[in-house]
Amino acid sequence: MSTYRIAEAASLLGVSDDTLRRWAEAGRVELRTEAGRTVVAGADLARLAESLADHPDRERTRASAVSARNRLAGIVTKVTKDTVMAQVEMICGPYRLVSLMSSEAADELGLEPGVRAIASVKSTNVVVERP
Repeated sequence: MSTYRIAEAASLLGVSDDTLRRWAEAGRVELRTEAGRTVVAGADLARLAESLADHPDRERTRASAVSARNRLAGIVTKVTKDTVMAQVEMICGPYRLVSLMSSEAADELGLEPGVRAIASVKSTNVVVERP
């Protein structure tokens, strides 16, 4: 299972470390200690990211600064596969992205909720890769 340190998790969500800690105190996400470090389970972070993306007041402050060709680091929140195709949903800071790819490609990349990935966006295509 993927885990993320506080700073890493906060960066993926586009918030500060302190905000993530406050959300943990409020019960929005569970933090735990592994090898002396405070971490968030990838699946828990994915659920939190989805809840943030669905919120109607979510700010889109970076929208004007993002060009048509970008590599956006984020976290996979959902993967829906059949025998041929996979739909991969990601949260990259304040953005929710959806990519369609072959199921084979999704398997080779090890894409599952909670995994860190990078979405490369060009026109209407979203290419997902692992860092």
